[in-house]
Amino acid sequence: MKVKVISVLEDNYMYLVIEESTRHAVAVDAAVPKRLLEIIRKEDVVLRAILTTHHHWDHARGNEELAQLFPGLQVFGADERIGALTHRVTHGQELTFGAIRVRCLFTPCHTSGHMCYFMWEDDSPDAPALFSGDTLFVGGCGQFFEGTAEQMHTNLTQILGALPKDTKVFCGHECTVRNLKFALKVEPENEMVKEKLAWAKQREDEDLPTVPSTLQEEFLYNPFLRVTEEPVQSFTGRTDPVEVLRALRSERDNFKKPKERPNPQAMLAFDWGLFGPFLEKK
Repeated sequence: MKVKVISVLEDNYMYLVIEESTRHAVAVDAAVPKRLLEIIRKEDVVLRAILTTHHHWDHARGNEELAQLFPGLQVFGADERIGALTHRVTHGQELTFGAIRVRCLFTPCHTSGHMCYFMWEDDSPDAPALFSGDTLFVGGCGQFFEGTAEQMHTNLTQILGALPKDTKVFCGHECTVRNLKFALKVEPENEMVKEKLAWAKQREDEDLPTVPSTLQEEFLYNPFLRVTEEPVQSFTGRTDPVEVLRALRSERDNFKKPKERPNPQAMLAFDWGLFGPFLEKK
């Protein structure tokens, strides 16, 4: 099982998971068809399915176009708002794509229909992979747009946090440096935060992704997974884990908000090459 990390839009990731023996592939969060098609051609693979974590346009925008290009393409997700959806999946449901096994993990909060995907191959020495969308990030977690702190706490502790510790975490956005700057504010004495932040800054300077991390690493520096730790509780002034999580999310939402983001539709148009004719020199 080979995972291609594909950077798109402003800071999004989509992924192409390739079964190397058959050269069949599954896409995760296929937001930009043009870019995905380039990778499919380069890798010389057959796209069998799309797994969509949630309905937001920057994760699901390419589904309809890809479904037209590949008749019979299977599109999996847990929310009827996902475009071109063919298979609505439920928590704990398992899918098989050749040797690739997938377990669907329902994590409502960022959206009410958010699904993460846990992947592995039987009898493989490689660590399993978690495609966590906008639920778990490197050093952070997603905003609570359609859910509650209680839900996110369940997601992070009972569902994702209970996976094997060597699980590789492939998240939906590159926001590691911002997340770890906040983590350092929460735990200024945490050496693991300092080390990971320095590493992430170097990766950013070199225009390289910070994914994947591992679940074991996340428990060392991600404050949203450390809500029972004394420094994190001290920072929030709370001791109940759910209340600590709620306070952390509120603080993170107001932490050095980035400057006004470019118009999302304009960013998408650039990715699709729609501005090309206007940018070419006469």
